[in-house]
Amino acid sequence: MFDAHIHLHQYKDIDRQIEQWQQAGIEGVAAVSTDLRSSYETLSLKQRYPDFIFAAIGFHPEQPLPSSRDITEWENLLRRERHLISAIGEVGLPYYTLHEQQHDSLEHYIAFLDEMTCISKRESLPIILHAVHSHTPIAYDLLIRHHILKAHFHWLKAAPSVVKQITDSGYYISVTPEACYRERDQDLIRHVPLKQLLTETDGPWPFSGPFQNKATSPVFIEDVIKKIAEVKGKDIMTVQKQCKQNMLALFEPSALNAAGSEENERTI
Repeated sequence: MFDAHIHLHQYKDIDRQIEQWQQAGIEGVAAVSTDLRSSYETLSLKQRYPDFIFAAIGFHPEQPLPSSRDITEWENLLRRERHLISAIGEVGLPYYTLHEQQHDSLEHYIAFLDEMTCISKRESLPIILHAVHSHTPIAYDLLIRHHILKAHFHWLKAAPSVVKQITDSGYYISVTPEACYRERDQDLIRHVPLKQLLTETDGPWPFSGPFQNKATSPVFIEDVIKKIAEVKGKDIMTVQKQCKQNMLALFEPSALNAAGSEENERTI
């Protein structure tokens, strides 16, 4: 089982936790970043667990846009440690906090996402997107404009027609533990072909339903897999195998074992 979107840098006692996750059957995770500092932290974790972590670096959109200085340093980090990096992310457009931004308009965020999309194209890296509701079509149009081949819309909320556009273009969509107790997410499962479906927790983000008052971990993925199997009318092993294939297909050729080279001995 794989967790396609987790904020690994936000977890405490990470060595013990990863050991527990692996014992529970978690084979790997896509660790995303939210800013310059967390990009460094994610790559440091990647060095420690090269066969477990797909590392993504980026700037979360539900916050003020980064300074030009941070962007320059981030791009230098990308060039310097490209061998460790499997994706650009998490990037996208703010939806929940846009009204709180005092200096940055939606147009500014679109321009920044356009820049990140160009970098994704230039580096031949998948892009991991936070783009929900009315902002999903905007992000999708940028992908099409730049001929992006691999993209992952994480925890998507969008109209069925937009979901179809995304899947028709070969992009991936993930569902979270909310699928175990929310009809909206179960309906999303119905609309996404199994060959383009991923499982994620967005941990340590907390969940309700059967996960109420439980610390979020990739172990929740087992329940998500069971729910997908139920909704799709498939057996659990078929779903688990396909979701694994999807995860690997998204990040190859930046596969986990590609980071096992001597270059990884460098300290970030």
